[in-house]
Amino acid sequence: MFAYISRRLGVLFVILFGSSFILYNLAAISGDPLEALRTSKEPNVQQQIKNLTRDLQLDVPPPLRYFLWLRGILGVFVGHINFGKARTGQSVTELIWLAIPTTVRLVTGATIIAIVLGISIGIVTALRQYSRFDYAMTFVSFLLFSLPIFWVAVLLKEYLAIQFNNFLGNPTISPQWLIGLSLFSGVFWAAVISGDRKRVWSIFAIAGVSTAALLEILSVTKWFAHPGLGPIALFLLSVGVAFGVTHLSTGISNRSALRAALAMAVITLVMYYPNQWLFGVENKKLVYALMIIALFVVSGTVPLLFSKIDRGPIIRTSILSAFLMGLLTVIDKLMQTWKPYMETDAVYFRPIPTIGQVNALLEPGNFWMNFLDILVHLFLPTTALLLISFAGYVRFSRGTLLEVLNQDYIRTARAKGLTERTVIMRHAFRNTMIPLTTIMVVDFAGIIGGAIITERIFGWIGMGTLFNQAIGSLDLNLLMGVFLITGFMAVSANLVADLLYSALDPRIRAVSRSK
Repeated sequence: MFAYISRRLGVLFVILFGSSFILYNLAAISGDPLEALRTSKEPNVQQQIKNLTRDLQLDVPPPLRYFLWLRGILGVFVGHINFGKARTGQSVTELIWLAIPTTVRLVTGATIIAIVLGISIGIVTALRQYSRFDYAMTFVSFLLFSLPIFWVAVLLKEYLAIQFNNFLGNPTISPQWLIGLSLFSGVFWAAVISGDRKRVWSIFAIAGVSTAALLEILSVTKWFAHPGLGPIALFLLSVGVAFGVTHLSTGISNRSALRAALAMAVITLVMYYPNQWLFGVENKKLVYALMIIALFVVSGTVPLLFSKIDRGPIIRTSILSAFLMGLLTVIDKLMQTWKPYMETDAVYFRPIPTIGQVNALLEPGNFWMNFLDILVHLFLPTTALLLISFAGYVRFSRGTLLEVLNQDYIRTARAKGLTERTVIMRHAFRNTMIPLTTIMVVDFAGIIGGAIITERIFGWIGMGTLFNQAIGSLDLNLLMGVFLITGFMAVSANLVADLLYSALDPRIRAVSRSK
């Protein structure tokens, strides 16, 4: 394995630096960085030309200039990497290190959510092939996949920012919206649960009436202006999480796993008010770190009380349940911060922004308020990226699982008497993930590359913005700095994908050893 990885790394570095040499020379001969200065009538234009020529080494031929640039890059082996200077005189290294956290923050959330939701819904549609839910999700995924990102971003700005901020001035749901959302809920749940015609109409009626009642309660209580879950709603949601995670992890028939997950729901309820007190302590970093450690320790220890054998799946179920319940607790705290956040002078009852990364007018020092500010600024661009990526994962995971379900070993597993959950989760799903791995790894590698259109629309300054700026200003050092980072992530993704293949499919490991 070590020899295999070494060979692949050697090939990847040859590809990376070969492509960088070609790009450097093509970019260098495609335009003249001094063109605007040559036609300028400023009195010191000749001095500016000399300074820029010296700083960017424009008097050196492009092929030789590449190796001068490469010498600074190879400084990484001695702990001092140098990407050169941008046209503005700033260090390219500093610009990149400022842009990478912004891009990661923008794209990572959308990528992870798209992967989880897209694969989950794709699997469900494959298992319910030709059902109402399958037809509905096929239509939605094709619709989203065909929409241009800039148009989606404009619609989100209008309806989820401007109109929603207006709605918060008087957060009561109009009858038109009440009826429309209730009908949508009825259609959605009838399609998801499905069944014969009588059952579908029953589900449609129950879901529609329940949604209408819930929305009316939220409207009357002005919940959208001061949201929150509270201990009771948090406990009920935690119970739902316990049943859902147990069903996916081990099956409801595993009573020990279900009891362990439900025990975590009870602990979440008991710890509700102590957690609220801990959220307000001064030494937040230490306390929050200890809270996270305690969560995993407790969730890993409690299952030991419910079983003495086969504890692995039970501990896994308990930890996953506890993690999701902890996430619900954090969401509840953010909801409690919503009202004071809106009432600050920096926000002034317009909490959903349409541009920018943070609110510069917001006073620093309040952890939860600043955290909420980061999240609301992430909301629109993350949603825009999520909707486009989500559609691709739904279609690809559906098609891959349908292909796997037609294989002989799946029929053999069913003939052996294995439960359908075991057949899907332990046999079909694992082999479905092999082709999906390539897409996921490439998407994660593309995170550093940024989202040029999305960053431009929402006023974020990330790697995509730097790339666009470098092309527009013929800034060769900045262009190559961005390319080297994104190119390194791309070629590394191929190696990671190969290693993940061997982890998912033992046959690949056997072939690699034989070589």
